[in-house]
Amino acid sequence: MKTILPPQTIGIIGGGQLGRMMAINAKQMGYRIASLDPTPNCPLAQVADHEIIGAYSDLKAIQELAAVSDVITYEFENISVEALEWLMENAYVPQGSHVLYATKHRLREKQTVESFGVLVAPYVAVNSHSDLEKGLKQLGYPAVLKTCTGGYDGKGQSVIKIPDDIQDAIRLLQTDCVLEKWIPFLCEVSVIVHRSPSGEISAYPVGENIHRNQILHETIVPARIPDSVSVKALQIGKLIAEKFQLVGTLAIEMFVTEDEKIYVNELAPRPHNSGHYTMEACETSQFEQHIRAVCNLPLGNTRLLSPVVMVNVLGEHYDAVIQAKDLWKIGKVHLYGKADVKTGRKMGHVNILCSHVDFALDAIKNIKLWNQ
Repeated sequence: MKTILPPQTIGIIGGGQLGRMMAINAKQMGYRIASLDPTPNCPLAQVADHEIIGAYSDLKAIQELAAVSDVITYEFENISVEALEWLMENAYVPQGSHVLYATKHRLREKQTVESFGVLVAPYVAVNSHSDLEKGLKQLGYPAVLKTCTGGYDGKGQSVIKIPDDIQDAIRLLQTDCVLEKWIPFLCEVSVIVHRSPSGEISAYPVGENIHRNQILHETIVPARIPDSVSVKALQIGKLIAEKFQLVGTLAIEMFVTEDEKIYVNELAPRPHNSGHYTMEACETSQFEQHIRAVCNLPLGNTRLLSPVVMVNVLGEHYDAVIQAKDLWKIGKVHLYGKADVKTGRKMGHVNILCSHVDFALDAIKNIKLWNQ
């Protein structure tokens, strides 16, 4: 196993905000950065040493990235299988392809997590209208139909509460889908876990996630759940990381029920929106930890320094956030450098540190930027 030391170059596939925040932390540690993204001057390229413009499936661009990089990582799941296979044979990609293979397909993901002995919502594979009808008879109402690939922030899924909802849901059947039984959860939480090639593992405090319009709105840390549930969630996160022989970052979204059962909902093999609170509230941010993990450095301490609430800045909030002096006084504002401001697009986030999460939640309400 290799150890990558500064000033060697880290290549990052994907040029969005996650890559940008990885790069900022890596450069603070003394590394150089190469970015690959189809968009010129993307958020990552703005802070990178090498900018490679090309599609993620463009083998010439992939080869150029490999030529200037000592190690390669990625900021999102939608990497071309052919490109990743070439990189595995011709460059150093310590994360490998096995976790990505499982997590980029919802059915495979559920089957894999279930094989680890971890609870997931009951599910059936759906490839046709008749499969959907049979699945609903088996699982009952309500249920959620999800595309196996391509869905995020609520896209690619449809809630079926009554038979009349089937007509709207079948529009998803142009691709493979999975039908899940609806879990009546008390809250949604997430665990961010890291593992290095040498087998060192770490996890962050459990975050409680609040969504609006199926997009993450707030992450509250510590999560407002019993300590026993937090301990169990962290145990599940570390178990999955070990079973996968993870290298890098894994974000695990979970449902917590009233009887304190925990169901794993989704996995993401990269830094995650629900881990942005770590940037100021923890001794080591998720982005620095990711760099440490893929470079095989000792992992940093994940100790929570302060209660915190992270709130997302979407396109509809962007202009008001920039002008909000009260927000800049109480919060750590992070903007991503995206050129196009669009409704529903993640443009930044704010971390509000506090003595108790209720104070931060009240402050967010009082500023009124996010009031509906």
